[in-house]
Amino acid sequence: MIGLGSMIGAGVFASLSPAAEAAGSGLLLGLALAAVVAYCNATSSARLAARYPRSGGTYVYGRERLGEFWGYLAGWAFVVGKTASCAAMALTVGSYLWPDQAHAVAVAAVMALTAVNYAGVQKAAWLTRTIVAVVLAVLAAVVTACLTGGAVDTGHWAVGADAGFHGVMRAAGLLFFAFAGYARIATLGEEVRDPAHTIPRAISLALGTTLVVYAVVALAVLAVLGPDHLARTVAPLTDAVRAAGVPGLVPVVRIGAAVAALGSLLALILGVSRTTLAMARDRHLPHVLAAVHPRFGVPHRAELAVGAVVVVLAAGADLRGTIGFSSFGVLAYYAVANASAWTLAPEEGRPARIVPVVGTAGCLALAFALPAASVLWGAVVIVLGAAVHGVRRVLFRS
Repeated sequence: MIGLGSMIGAGVFASLSPAAEAAGSGLLLGLALAAVVAYCNATSSARLAARYPRSGGTYVYGRERLGEFWGYLAGWAFVVGKTASCAAMALTVGSYLWPDQAHAVAVAAVMALTAVNYAGVQKAAWLTRTIVAVVLAVLAAVVTACLTGGAVDTGHWAVGADAGFHGVMRAAGLLFFAFAGYARIATLGEEVRDPAHTIPRAISLALGTTLVVYAVVALAVLAVLGPDHLARTVAPLTDAVRAAGVPGLVPVVRIGAAVAALGSLLALILGVSRTTLAMARDRHLPHVLAAVHPRFGVPHRAELAVGAVVVVLAAGADLRGTIGFSSFGVLAYYAVANASAWTLAPEEGRPARIVPVVGTAGCLALAFALPAASVLWGAVVIVLGAAVHGVRRVLFRS
């Protein structure tokens, strides 16, 4: 449920339009490509999570399999990229619920969900179940309205000459941003029962369900709006139900979008704080953040620190700008995960060799196909993180 809550949200309500702008009629090709890369990443992550059921995700895997530097770089990319994604999800909530006060609503949402996570993962998981159920019900209503209305044109599913290779790659990179929720499952290795069995199963179920939902929604919206209209709109699902002749669903879709973004934000804060905990334990981040609450069993200082940073970003960040930046960081993170999975021995549960190869190559290709500003700033921040690591090692040795 935590994986579903983080994946079913941003992609359906926010990523379809910029992806259609990039790929045109090749949107579904971009979705399929993003799904292939996500599958490889999920498989590699599941095998590694079963081998190393500890908080930290690829930060731990990279350190154990490739060396301290690569683990640190993965953790840095994850924390930076997903902190930006937290701000994007918070701003999505504000944009749908109260557009004129989007930043204020975003700040309030971050504060509220940080408090929920502070009380423990069990309460967060319970709330996520409710959110996922509401969002799936709204999406089912949207799909039904679109496919049973009079505006359906299945010709919009055809791939035309406007679907260039680079555009499809960029669309896949933007859509991948919405598939990365399985990372939150892997970061909770210390907080679930029987992690070697539970984590891989949860990752597979969450990703498979999300792929089906995304494909059905994308087909329904494309059939009604077409790629050109979809590329221009800022609220594709509300425009789709209007075009389908069911304007009464518009308020329901707006509420569903806000609830979906809250679900993503809930799981994002959860995952970023756990990676922060792991890095703080190794003193790559301030060690004071490594404390675990004696009653709730959560990294409460890391939770509060992440929440504070996201509040600052949500108060002044731009929604669209954060999506590409976040995608770059997350793709870098999963490139390290796939490289780590390559080093597993057969007795350690190594996946088929082609999985980490395709996953690594796909992550790098999609990362550098993103908009130039996202690539530039993402690369700058990752290089900065590497430089900080180098300086720290020099100072520590001296």
